Amino acid sequence: MDFSLEPLAAIGARLGQTEDLGSDALVAQDTFIEADDLGAVRKAVSGLMAGKPADYCVQPAEGRRKRLLIADMDSTIINVECIDELADFAGVKDKVAAITERAMRGDLDFEAALRERVAMLKGLPLADLQRAYDERVRLNPGARTLVRTMTAHGAKAFLVSGGFSFFTRRVAEAAGFDANRANTLVEADGVLAGTVGEPILGREAKLAALCEEAAALGVPLSATLAVGDGANDLAMIAASGLGVAYRAKPIVAAQAHAKVDHADLTALLYFQGYRADEFVTD
Repeated sequence: MDFSLEPLAAIGARLGQTEDLGSDALVAQDTFIEADDLGAVRKAVSGLMAGKPADYCVQPAEGRRKRLLIADMDSTIINVECIDELADFAGVKDKVAAITERAMRGDLDFEAALRERVAMLKGLPLADLQRAYDERVRLNPGARTLVRTMTAHGAKAFLVSGGFSFFTRRVAEAAGFDANRANTLVEADGVLAGTVGEPILGREAKLAALCEEAAALGVPLSATLAVGDGANDLAMIAASGLGVAYRAKPIVAAQAHAKVDHADLTALLYFQGYRADEFVTD
């Protein structure tokens, strides 16, 4: 990406070397900038990139490769909100999806909204959970490459979801995550009981997962990357070394360190300085 020198020169910044990370500069490019005020650089680059169909991340070059990935599942690593798809089988998708949207925007208390939605699933046959996974759930583009590449280079990857363990177990295996955490749907006599196991994994539990897994690895939070799209991801995104809003709700995009609105999830690898020839794509 070519930069105009004028806005950067105005803040005393100097352009350094530029490197193509993808097959060409239209895929991904590193531009090194020497400056004393990172905040001023971010503001200048934000202005330069306004309206352009590209994603970017302004960060210190040192420590950019992260040792821990914590990722949300629904609408981040996968293409759907699983609870909305279950609600479709139960005939209440419109009602549930409306609550999901409001909860993800931060307009509703997450825990209360989850209990309300799960109650509408009471009586749904357990077989419909597998049906929903088989027919509706797909990894988002770049998800497996993101996880496999980071773990191949020594990082750990954890899937942490406010959704349900039935899905996180399967998605974690498909994408290559080391482990997963999620909520549990209570079952009774082959159907859903309409309740969720307590305590509910929500915003603070996601933050706790980030802190606990970083401590277990013996790495500082600056060495972590968190990615998500909803309000319940905000705490872990803010606390991580690099918090990324992926196709996120406005409240999340406004507070994340970086956002991805155009590229696929391999953008998170480029943000860390990985070149395309380092990607693990099997």
